[in-house]
Amino acid sequence: MRTNPRSLTERGDTPGRRALRRLLRRRGAMLGLVIVLIFIVLAVFAPLIAPYDPVATSWSAVRVAPSADYWFGTDEIGRDVLSRVIWGARASLLAGLVSVCISMSLGVPIGLLAAYVGGWTDGLISRFTDSMLAVPFLILAIALAAFLGPSLTNAMIAIGVSATPIFIRLTRAQVLAVKVEDFVEAARAVGNPHWRIALRHILPNVLPPLIVQATLAIAAAIIAEASLSFLGLGQQPPAPSWGSMLNTAKNYVDNSPWMAIWPGLSIFLLVLSFNLFGDGLRDALDPKHK
Repeated sequence: MRTNPRSLTERGDTPGRRALRRLLRRRGAMLGLVIVLIFIVLAVFAPLIAPYDPVATSWSAVRVAPSADYWFGTDEIGRDVLSRVIWGARASLLAGLVSVCISMSLGVPIGLLAAYVGGWTDGLISRFTDSMLAVPFLILAIALAAFLGPSLTNAMIAIGVSATPIFIRLTRAQVLAVKVEDFVEAARAVGNPHWRIALRHILPNVLPPLIVQATLAIAAAIIAEASLSFLGLGQQPPAPSWGSMLNTAKNYVDNSPWMAIWPGLSIFLLVLSFNLFGDGLRDALDPKHK
């Protein structure tokens, strides 16, 4: 018995609903999403959740072990580690989201232009992209951050620009595959202008892999921000950042290990959660998945 696709759509069995059902069936992706949402809530409501001022010092509570008063202990100048971890989530999430937005806003249009126009334009963009990809991502980010100056804003710009070639290459590959499809040829045959074909018919069909790549790129950006802060090129003290907390904690690992455990564990959990969610999202958005 042949099923009418129109009847399936009328009953609400759309591709979006099917993708959502596939995503909900993946426990790892759901666990990752829950942990990411917890960190987002902590970052947004940090002034209400944090028990202490993250930059307030107390010389009577220097490197105090975890206790009922200080759940995560205190650092070398008496600041509450739990409060700094909660406020540090803001810097990490902001760096991840903003840098990926920068990467997509630059990489997607350039990749779309290269693949759709082709010719010398594609060759020039592709060679420039290859030259940037030849430099390791983190090394390029460190160089750009050092050139721009140490600050969280400059670190986000450096990370975003360094990750742009990934989105250029991915967008170009997806557009090359889609622009030869029959529906694109039909749109061209009826006289649609090039900009309409590119934006209305091609771009929506290449978004799913770009969305998946964005979730994975956020995880990489969080690690990059922590690395830059560890080197003194990201969030500047006394503002809390997981990377700068680890930089300070390395001097007290033997006597005060809690100073390094909690920010390191936070980075691990948040990056793992974004990777789990990205993997589940990739499977859910795959139209060939059964």
